Amino acid sequence: MKADEFRSLSDADVKTRVAELQEEQFRLRFRSATETLEQPLRLRTIRRDIARLLTVLRERELEAQGPKPTPKARRRANRRTTKATPAAAAAPAKTAAKATKAAKTPTRKAPTRKAATSRAAQ
Repeated sequence: MKADEFRSLSDADVKTRVAELQEEQFRLRFRSATETLEQPLRLRTIRRDIARLLTVLRERELEAQGPKPTPKARRRANRRTTKATPAAAAAPAKTAAKATKAAKTPTRKAPTRKAATSRAAQ
């Protein structure tokens, strides 16, 4: 079926159709494991029909949520929210944690006698 045909169905009909197709897909997969199928491409068409139906449902959900804000409006909203968060207050704690970590890191060891003599020989 085409997506236009799916769009003409109600939400309840779309959901029942998805359930029917998933059941048929399960049966065909199970049967294909035990024997050869008469129409092996039917699995592909079922998978694609399920995807189309789920896409139609998702489109309807997004339409119900209302219009999507533009990228510029989202950036403005993000700027407003980031300024109000206490992330700036947490920054000194992070730098202090880095300083203690750096203090715990061992320094580089001096080369051993064997390594020093091999370098001198080169």
